[in-house]
Amino acid sequence: MPSGCGNKGHCSTGGCNKLNTFDWLTTLDIEDPTVSNYAEISFKNGARKSFYKLPVSYRFTTGDLVLVDTGSGGYDIGRVSLMGDLVLLQMKRKNYSKDKIMYEVIRQANPRDIEKMEEARAMEEPALVKARVIARTLGLNMKVGDVEYQADLKKATFFYTADGWVDFRELVKQYAREFRVKIEMRQIGARQESARIGGIGACGRELCCSTWLTDFKSVNTTAARYQNIAINQSKLSGQCGRLKCCLNYELDLYIDELDKYPSDVETLKAKNGRASLVKIDIFKGMIYYQYEPLKGRSIVMPLSPDEVRRIKSLNDRGEMPDDIVASQEEKADDAEAEQGYADVTGAIELPADKRRKKKKNKNRQNKNPNQNQAGQTQSQQQKPQNKNTHSNQNNPRNNGDQNQDTKSADSNKGNGGQNPNERRPEQNRPKGPQPPQHKNRGDQRHHNRPNREQNPKDPPTDKPLE
Repeated sequence: MPSGCGNKGHCSTGGCNKLNTFDWLTTLDIEDPTVSNYAEISFKNGARKSFYKLPVSYRFTTGDLVLVDTGSGGYDIGRVSLMGDLVLLQMKRKNYSKDKIMYEVIRQANPRDIEKMEEARAMEEPALVKARVIARTLGLNMKVGDVEYQADLKKATFFYTADGWVDFRELVKQYAREFRVKIEMRQIGARQESARIGGIGACGRELCCSTWLTDFKSVNTTAARYQNIAINQSKLSGQCGRLKCCLNYELDLYIDELDKYPSDVETLKAKNGRASLVKIDIFKGMIYYQYEPLKGRSIVMPLSPDEVRRIKSLNDRGEMPDDIVASQEEKADDAEAEQGYADVTGAIELPADKRRKKKKNKNRQNKNPNQNQAGQTQSQQQKPQNKNTHSNQNNPRNNGDQNQDTKSADSNKGNGGQNPNERRPEQNRPKGPQPPQHKNRGDQRHHNRPNREQNPKDPPTDKPLE
């Protein structure tokens, strides 16, 4: 038989086909004189299975693709999952009688039929998106979970989930106008939807409902209480939004083990305090109580079932022990179970972490940012002036202006190389009475107005004018 995920059916891992079954009788080279004329066919990688009659003469076996009759004038393509007497056992397990089998297998699928089936599978995802958009546009309280096209492209089945009854008469008309095929609406539950879609559970394995689980039993929170599981809705719920089916797997074992422990022992009384039941650990064989003494803090202690029965019998007779103390063996067992670490101080030494020294930046910026800004503005002012000077030398119309600049420069040389419009620094400023501060805002604004006749060659001043 083929193995691995080759999409040929019956792979050894069970990942190629949902609800996979192994037909072990076909691997044996044994002739069966009482062979049955029925076969189990799976569609869309095991998402749906049904039983069909076999023709009088056929040349296919388990794992082959075959054409089956749909009863509406068309055909569909599925894979043979079981043949022979195993089909009868499968029908008995599912309570499926032979009278319900009405259609039969036509023939084995050829390459052209398989290409048409793959074309139908490629159309399902875009059709699902469009179907959801149309349902939302009509304002229907439903969720379209899956779409399955027939292999002959004459029919499409839409699987949806809804809380109540949905009037989808207008929806079917819209679907028929959009997809141009025969429309069938089929309502399924939340668990059936998860089984069709598939996924990975919290345990790391594939969902049970999409691999082997077919009959869904009711699950309630009582199963979680028997197993001492915290009632956390987010952790107890599966991908379908319902309680996980695996809560029922070990429930019978817990119920049988809890029968060995004393009942009605929620409270034990003593002279120095009382104890309240916390949990029953069937794996350790201990019953945990929270003991609240009259003086001191409350502690959680393990007690054996025999000790609990003894104290309970005393309480039923109206007697109370002096104190409730766990035995030394119980304390030692509990300490070993709770110890999950060891002190390795001095036994393991980690290597020292060598840190690289950061290199100092030699090119440090100037501490005074005002000087840098002043230098930048001065250089920006000098650049356009040089361009203007070069253009003025070449332009004969500006000779008069150039002569005037030359005269002003000569006059400045006579004054010691200083511009009369240039402000003198503070240290050379003559000492004397300062001008009075004007109270009028207009005068003050006029007094602080900068000199517009300032030479553009002079650097800008940082301090405001007084």
